[in-house]
Amino acid sequence: MMEDFDEIYEEEEEEEEDEDRAAEEQLLKYAPDPVVVRGSGHVTVFGLSNKFESEFPSALTGKVAPEEFKASINRVNSCLRKTLPVNVRWLLCGCLCCCCTLGFSLWPVICLSKRTRRSIEKLLEWENTRLYHKLCLHWRLSKRKCETNNMMEYVILIEFLPKIPIFRPD
Repeated sequence: MMEDFDEIYEEEEEEEEDEDRAAEEQLLKYAPDPVVVRGSGHVTVFGLSNKFESEFPSALTGKVAPEEFKASINRVNSCLRKTLPVNVRWLLCGCLCCCCTLGFSLWPVICLSKRTRRSIEKLLEWENTRLYHKLCLHWRLSKRKCETNNMMEYVILIEFLPKIPIFRPD
């Protein structure tokens, strides 16, 4: 008898989840396109530029203060400034020794690059919880195709989160 009750309860949960998912998709449909902040540095290692543009995008006017935007970009740029020179040195060393080591000398660069990306992602997540989620914005590091060539690059995407309707019943 209890088993039948559990099955009915699970079906109701699935229906509620489907309704919630449909409502969320409806809200996302009307959200504006995300703002893309591209790398503007002169050195790029595995798609990650050594600097991001700190110019305030006009699409964020009225959403966030220009000072907060620049402070966040400066935090990301300072993280890149600390880690990327080490990655470049290891890349040069790995390229010089590549023939002798059958390519294994490039592994430290790959690991350091992954570590740099993770530290930037953690920094952006901290920024999101500290400020941007309260403003219905979400910052994340994303891999995109370059506009000028066929290469891939990492950009910062600033997505607009939909506002939750507070008058909708639970």
